[in-house]
Amino acid sequence: MAKFEYAPAPESRAVVNIRPSYGLFIGGEFVESTGDSTFKTISPSSEEVLAEITEAGEADIDLAVRAARRAFDGPWGRLSGAERGKYLFRIARILQERAREFAVLETLDNGKPIKESRDVDIPLAAAHFFYHAGWADKLEHAGLSGGSGQPPRPIGVVGQVIPWNFPLLMLSWKIAPALAAGNTVVLKPSKTTPLTALLFAEVCQQADLPAGVVNIITGTGRTGAHLIRHPGVDKIAFTGSTEVGKDIARSIAGTRKRATLELGGKAANIVFDDAAIDQAVEGIVNGIFFNQGHVCCAGSRLLVQENVADDVIMRLKRRLQTLRLGDPMDKNTDVGAINSAAQLARIRELTSVGEAEGATRWSAPCVLPERGFWFAPTIFTGVSQAHRIAQEEIFGPVLSVLTFRTPQEAVAKANNTPYGLSAGIWTEKGSRILWMADQLRAGVVWANTFNRFDPTSPFGGYKESGYGREGGRHGLEGYVTTGATR
Repeated sequence: MAKFEYAPAPESRAVVNIRPSYGLFIGGEFVESTGDSTFKTISPSSEEVLAEITEAGEADIDLAVRAARRAFDGPWGRLSGAERGKYLFRIARILQERAREFAVLETLDNGKPIKESRDVDIPLAAAHFFYHAGWADKLEHAGLSGGSGQPPRPIGVVGQVIPWNFPLLMLSWKIAPALAAGNTVVLKPSKTTPLTALLFAEVCQQADLPAGVVNIITGTGRTGAHLIRHPGVDKIAFTGSTEVGKDIARSIAGTRKRATLELGGKAANIVFDDAAIDQAVEGIVNGIFFNQGHVCCAGSRLLVQENVADDVIMRLKRRLQTLRLGDPMDKNTDVGAINSAAQLARIRELTSVGEAEGATRWSAPCVLPERGFWFAPTIFTGVSQAHRIAQEEIFGPVLSVLTFRTPQEAVAKANNTPYGLSAGIWTEKGSRILWMADQLRAGVVWANTFNRFDPTSPFGGYKESGYGREGGRHGLEGYVTTGATR
């Protein structure tokens, strides 16, 4: 396949003003930490230091939780749903107005291509606030009472911990429903991608959100652990690894705290012989190489019917040779940088294991930049169910290919994983789609597409992919209670 050459089309950084250092956002304003611990956030594509970030300690977390409690018991708790909705609408509009600024900052801090930040992350983040703003005054009609007959009420102070793969989008998934339901929030972004969360704090100020409704504390995993254990937090919302999710579940067991956990995945993208092959190839590429494979629901296992496997793999390799890996700020770039040195090491370790276990490795020919963290899109064929690359979440641009003969075999292989977050089905038969979707143990099943998201649709998994849902009416259930007291 011919590869067209494009002149560089870099997005300007001038739209973003990155401060040399950042404090903590507590009680509606940026404050200095009670301690003196800091760390640096860097750009994954160049290893350039972007800013110095404060590491919140236990005393800072206590201040943030107390500020959230005051807002919940005070001005925010007294607002009607319609008034809360006005604030969410205001935030959504500001996100749209500052979309380019957020997109550039997300790409600089995260490493993903600017076209993904610009066309996916930021518009979806704003859409979540628009959507949940509409729910704020309709909660009594959302079927959230669970048969109790009591109107839904907010839970209280919510501690939220988000990952580095979709920083602003995950923030919106967490904060928008929490505020729509009347809760207040203490949110901790990932250590490697704190900047858009801190810029969102400015949006809260611009929207005149009452002080303490949203508090943003930065730090390492230790900071997140302190937040989760804080006795003043009523609910935990976490997106991240299954290992950390298990630790959270253990730490809150026996307490009154509720939790929503959206964890890892090892999704199967299943291609039948009657599928539109070229369309399926695009879906395979989008399923695993979008955002460098840093997607919890990535289609990292390709299950392809045996009689078309060679054709699908040939077309897939041809398509991967047209992908452009490089500067994430270039609008032509398809594959950006790996988020951190630690994640790159994890990807390299598991791909080396895949080769050692006997799978055949093929990587798209491309020149990797000298600085930054990079990994070429990679396919493994000859993979068995027992291989680690077929069982463990790699969280990178690595695809494991397996084959099947019958729909029953496809279901058995797809479900042979500790995870259950998502799956994809490619076939022209509607009856087969419905049968497969009913058999697959996955929270989200896409048909003839992959990685499609909408604020109105709930998202979440089974088994070690966590519990609870985010998005849609179902996502509101985790932020309300029908008890007589809050």
